[in-house]
Amino acid sequence: MTEKKYFFFDIDGTLTDERTHLIVPSAKKALSLLKQNGHFVAIATGRAYYKTRAVAESLGVENLVCYGGGSLVIDGQLKARTPLDHERLSVLLDHAEAEQRGWLALLEDSDQVIMKDYRFLEQAGLRTEPTTYVLDPSFDYHAEKEIYKIYLAVKPQEEASRPWLSLLGKLRMTPDYFVFQYDEKKQGILRLMSMIGGPVSSVVVFGDDVNDLVMFDSRWTSIAMGNGKQELKQKADYVTAANTEDGILKACLHFGWIREDQI
Repeated sequence: MTEKKYFFFDIDGTLTDERTHLIVPSAKKALSLLKQNGHFVAIATGRAYYKTRAVAESLGVENLVCYGGGSLVIDGQLKARTPLDHERLSVLLDHAEAEQRGWLALLEDSDQVIMKDYRFLEQAGLRTEPTTYVLDPSFDYHAEKEIYKIYLAVKPQEEASRPWLSLLGKLRMTPDYFVFQYDEKKQGILRLMSMIGGPVSSVVVFGDDVNDLVMFDSRWTSIAMGNGKQELKQKADYVTAANTEDGILKACLHFGWIREDQI
């Protein structure tokens, strides 16, 4: 067998077809063969743990870096969970409150969010993903030490004049709001590797979008999908074919992690 590698795969646009949101069959086969060949296989995603489990189970993967590196799962067991920085979060929400902006807080690994009032729904509407809204006018974000995500109503044209929005890592999922969440995939990978005692130089990451830039590191092998963003391809050690054109499988064959006679 070749040297044992430690693989970390992004989900959307890497393992799944963005048009159908289904796992690419050749990607599923590649992951199975990598495991069969003795390699360590994991998913690295910004998705919450509860949103990742079904995908992981369908792939037979038991190692996960979720919440953008904030939650770590090894052999199916949740080993670490990191909330947002409490001090920065409190300052951010102080600014939001001063401007009467609506927000939602996620306190646990589920679709349940806390809201003090109806401002978020009035300003941003219902989230497109299944969400359970819990109204709690007494909720105090200063006192709550473990908050894992914040959804904040902010329009694109309002960003530039509000530098406080950069206090925490954020993603814009819709024109109506930002999602603030732990955004350190690379640190999550490093923590997981430390936990299992694997050599960092043997890590291999696959990604397709700019949010995967954070986990492309010179200490290991970074592979960009052919359907990926140009910024990612420029930073990659290797650019493979598009995910729907068997990109993952072709890269593994190229490097010898999977043999031709196994296909």
